[in-house]
Amino acid sequence: MTQPADINNRYGAALLILGAAVFTADVTVLRFLSPEVPFALIIFFRSISQLVIVSIWIALRNPALFRSARWPGLVVRGVTSLICWWLYYASFQRLDLALASTLTFTTSLFTIALAPLVLGERIGIKRATTAMLGFVGVIIASGLDGFQVETGVLFGLGSALAAALLIFQNRVLARTEKTATIMFWIGLVASLGTLPAALAGWTAITLQDGLLLALAGTLATFGMLCTVEAYRFGEVSALATFPYSRILFALVVGYFLFGELATLRESIGAAIIVFCGLVAHERRRKLHP
Repeated sequence: MTQPADINNRYGAALLILGAAVFTADVTVLRFLSPEVPFALIIFFRSISQLVIVSIWIALRNPALFRSARWPGLVVRGVTSLICWWLYYASFQRLDLALASTLTFTTSLFTIALAPLVLGERIGIKRATTAMLGFVGVIIASGLDGFQVETGVLFGLGSALAAALLIFQNRVLARTEKTATIMFWIGLVASLGTLPAALAGWTAITLQDGLLLALAGTLATFGMLCTVEAYRFGEVSALATFPYSRILFALVVGYFLFGELATLRESIGAAIIVFCGLVAHERRRKLHP
């Protein structure tokens, strides 16, 4: 059976691998910030970078994309993104690159768990077992000891949960809104939401820190665009394995730049999470980000 003319899985795979590398570069750049830089500034620069980049693109291509009759839904989407980013970057500040990257892939597991509540779907024994096994992988990878849970792990799981909610929101918004419109409103809401905390904790940052913050924000925006475009060109089932290349990038960068070496426990947990995530992608094609 031939594929539709607009399907290009190789191009989509290349974009996903590029996006994985860019997202790894984003969190890597932030590790070179001075300790004095307030955390709120990281989120603010992430938000404002996306707002500026997407605004320029819309202004040059189609100014009508700035407006939407469904702005309340877009505001909710922006608030959810802000929460997701806040927890995401907090987890990467506290965990090794490999473990923090691995936790991002639990989004698929949360999507399975939430589907009955949000969409009223029946997930079945196989999907439920996959989700439970995936969270066993989280327990193994993060080395939970009794009721002692590292804060960074909680942040990572919270970010993945928020990302799962974003998938459901995207499913609704994508019916009427263009990608550029959604990304513009995310940047706008997140920038406004972060501004008070950024102003309250504002310090005189060096030129180097300012450039690093701007670079990280630009990389994160570019990574998001790569991911969105990848699923526009490729089939979800065909591309399911490629986002996990991010774990490889994280392992390499973590080892050579920061002397981080994944333990056997983290490797086993990551393998379980990846396996369950692949099954989740295959079973839930219509809910991709």
